[in-house]
Amino acid sequence: MLKLLKEDIEAIFEQDPAARSYIEVILTYSGLHAIWAHRLAHGLFKRKWFFLARVISQISRFFTGIEIHPGAKIGRRFFIDHGMGIVIGETCEIGDNVTVYQGVTLGGTGKEKGKRHPTIEDNVLIATGAKVLGSITIHAHSKIGAGSVVLNDVPENSTVVGIPGRVVIQNGVRIPKDLNHQDLPDPDAERFKQLEKEILHLQNQLKELKEGKIHHGN
Repeated sequence: MLKLLKEDIEAIFEQDPAARSYIEVILTYSGLHAIWAHRLAHGLFKRKWFFLARVISQISRFFTGIEIHPGAKIGRRFFIDHGMGIVIGETCEIGDNVTVYQGVTLGGTGKEKGKRHPTIEDNVLIATGAKVLGSITIHAHSKIGAGSVVLNDVPENSTVVGIPGRVVIQNGVRIPKDLNHQDLPDPDAERFKQLEKEILHLQNQLKELKEGKIHHGN
């Protein structure tokens, strides 16, 4: 357990350039507090101390703004950046080296029973405000762009953006984990640009046609 807690701290130093000292990280990082509280609550949940596990998770939610159901399974070196507004459902399974930003929801789609929340494999990054819903799998080394809504499985080494989420990059090799949020591809914006070019082309053709008729009339 101590090794696991130390790895949680090291994950912050690896990914957050603002982290300066161990004492600062331990005392001021709400994402770390939420993870540690969850590890305690999950241990109680596995031992069927459900009420006490939920009490701990709700206290953690009150102080950190991060809601993690004690039944969720979270792997090693899980990093929550900022974290306010994050919701992680009961049957969610998260692998190792996963990064999640503020406002992310790993939730269900209804009142179905059994496995109803996502499975997040190793080395996945989920950016600000993304919603990953239902019993789907985000496979290893993939990235979910800010504000995306993902309702279907995502293959390995993929980048997903949009509502609903669509795979815009999948090249078969591992994608670096330093996601540059403002440079994500936007398929909707690209389509609008294409339509603008087509409209401009049609306007030019119409203008040439009108000028030709005027010239012919003269």
